[in-house]
Amino acid sequence: MTTNYTAITERPGVSVTPEQLAMAYTRYSTAARFCEDKDVLEVACGPGFGLGYLAKKARRVVAGDIDDKLLRIAQKHHRDRKNIDLRVFDAHQLPFEDYSFDVVILFEAIYYLAQPEKFLDECHRVLRKNGVFLISTANKDCPEFVPSPFSGRYFSGPELFELLHRQGFDAELFGAFPLNISSAKQRLVSLLRRAVATLHLMPGALKARSILKRIFYGQLLILPEELEDGMIEACPLEPISRDTSGAQYKVLYAIARKRET
Repeated sequence: MTTNYTAITERPGVSVTPEQLAMAYTRYSTAARFCEDKDVLEVACGPGFGLGYLAKKARRVVAGDIDDKLLRIAQKHHRDRKNIDLRVFDAHQLPFEDYSFDVVILFEAIYYLAQPEKFLDECHRVLRKNGVFLISTANKDCPEFVPSPFSGRYFSGPELFELLHRQGFDAELFGAFPLNISSAKQRLVSLLRRAVATLHLMPGALKARSILKRIFYGQLLILPEELEDGMIEACPLEPISRDTSGAQYKVLYAIARKRET
């Protein structure tokens, strides 16, 4: 039975914090730098609010998700985009021929995969020579880390590097969204987030989470159907050593290149 991710996935129209919107924009503005005139595959694309942004740069964007309800949101919005192809598929069995793509993207989803090694084998297979794999994931070593419902294994920076290296990729690691607790209010919010995480009090559904967000952060924003330049600032990615956790960063990124064997 397929897990229903709809209730826990950020979707157009839901309330998000400015930081959440910045995280979404940072993911896709980073990816777009690698997509110019390329064939791009996004795995676990959810409702697809970043696909239009990528499609402005890429030659072709193919994307999919195992949750058909989420994918229907993307299909409705992008139905007239000629260079966007949307499909239901399982990340562990990518329905594409060898050497089909220049770039593969997986954002905030590796912790949902039962067999991440198998998925990375599939990435290696479908990527062309010198192909690039981009991944972002919550940093489990960050003091404010809160696991997502239905999630499995989270990777630290060193673990993510080792996983990618084992599966045939040469990777660089980066951190983004450093902890900011300079003001009294920020220190209080950070303390409350840590308490919620420690006591496992974070609700699973987005609607319930939005109530806590209003308490912690005040005014919320609405996640748009499509990301655009100028809507918010991206966070710079800071290089981190493969041997350190980078615990001061909320988000980890890896930019990995296919190693020929």
